[in-house]
Amino acid sequence: MTQIINSLAGIAADYDVLFCDLWGCLHNGVAPYPEAVAALQDFRKQGGRVVLMTNAPRPWRYVQAQLDRMGVPRDAYDMIVSSGDAAQEAMFAGAVGRKVWALAQPKDEGFFTDIPPEWQDAPPIERVELDQAEGIVCCGLFDDQNEVPEDYRARLMLAREAGLPLLCANPDVVVDLGDKRLYCAGALAELYEDIGGTSLYFGKPHPPVYDLARRRLGLPDDTRYLAVGDGIATDVPGGAGEGIDVLFVSGGLAHDQFGPDVENPDPAMLNEWLALRSENPRYSIGRLR
Repeated sequence: MTQIINSLAGIAADYDVLFCDLWGCLHNGVAPYPEAVAALQDFRKQGGRVVLMTNAPRPWRYVQAQLDRMGVPRDAYDMIVSSGDAAQEAMFAGAVGRKVWALAQPKDEGFFTDIPPEWQDAPPIERVELDQAEGIVCCGLFDDQNEVPEDYRARLMLAREAGLPLLCANPDVVVDLGDKRLYCAGALAELYEDIGGTSLYFGKPHPPVYDLARRRLGLPDDTRYLAVGDGIATDVPGGAGEGIDVLFVSGGLAHDQFGPDVENPDPAMLNEWLALRSENPRYSIGRLR
């Protein structure tokens, strides 16, 4: 059974580093949660390090710019590591070929053009039409405000028939933008697998993004990590797969599952819901605070 806690401070002394999710934990896509910001600032003041680990399909600099615009203070974290960072490495390494059909929006342009120094001499990635592609790079739906994954079934079936692998830059299936739920790249990657295609993942819950975070931190093997997040399909199994403790934020994506008080989830409802999903995070909290 998960242990429900009232604040991060109650367990903070047991950990050196937080791998903290963004959407649903630190902000709601529109504005930061002040108590979450304060909790991360306090953790850092006590000597801990905070890695904001996000499944955003963009390099970390673009995530930071978004956080700046949103009003998240930079003293709430030490670094940002994104699924986009890990997926970008794979793309420039040629994981799905050099000619790719790009499922992306203008905001994802940096994924293709902001080339890390270590890949500056790699053969270029060329964005082409589907019928000329060697693979697919999926950062998300072209119009996530209005489209749904089913709108892509016909095109993805053509890709499957051509044997194209799909690089998924964001394993998240959905996110909440304020009060609106939007589909992410992970929804298209799942659909592609459902129809027999091959999808490659690099963000949470898969190892590449955690490996990248550890490399950038450069800390000893005995460092004590805590994964913090609201994603029952990403943050929770990702932390468990890495062998680290998890703090599940129940007031995020699943906020309506545990009783009327988002800040204080009903223990019986929470544990039953987790058991049905075969997950058992060490700790849970209504909102990060």
